[in-house]
Amino acid sequence: MWKGFQKGLVGLMLVSLGTVGLADESQPKQTPDRPRYEIQPGDVLEVSVWQEKDLQGDVVVEPDGTFSFPLVGEVSTKGKTVGELRRIVTERIAKYVPDAVVTVAAKQLLGNKIYVIGKVNKPGEFRINRYVDVMQALSMAGGATPYADLNDIKILRRVDNKQVAIPFRYGDVADGENLKQNQFLKSGDTIVVP
Repeated sequence: MWKGFQKGLVGLMLVSLGTVGLADESQPKQTPDRPRYEIQPGDVLEVSVWQEKDLQGDVVVEPDGTFSFPLVGEVSTKGKTVGELRRIVTERIAKYVPDAVVTVAAKQLLGNKIYVIGKVNKPGEFRINRYVDVMQALSMAGGATPYADLNDIKILRRVDNKQVAIPFRYGDVADGENLKQNQFLKSGDTIVVP
């Protein structure tokens, strides 16, 4: 009886261990510290259907946030991740290629840009391929000039087709206070240093 119980327990443990990794791994986990990356106009995607040579290639996301692919048509990338785009392409292509294995990969993140203007040493447009917070962006712009008003910095961001201004007080963050204002920037954000 004891051996039967042990075998059952071992079997239950193996089944439990086997199901631990069954979560959807196609999407990186989103945490407050790591926002999800949404595809931007100008990004280059590699789209391919396994064993279909005519259904492989790079696509550039157009300024309106769309791309076209054979048998799929026009796809909107607005607010979508690579994993979400893969699901859309798979669903659309299933009419022509049943059980298709589709891959969508971000090849070049050319549309992920932020801007730093005002009283900084190197104002301009900065292409970013990782998560960048406000302090890092100021560093990329060569730091502030001596006459900058560091406690009146604004982050300009478009939210639902409206522009909002988010205040940023450099002195607070430099002193280790109110660190949540040192947030990750989103594509298209503009930092204004008066």
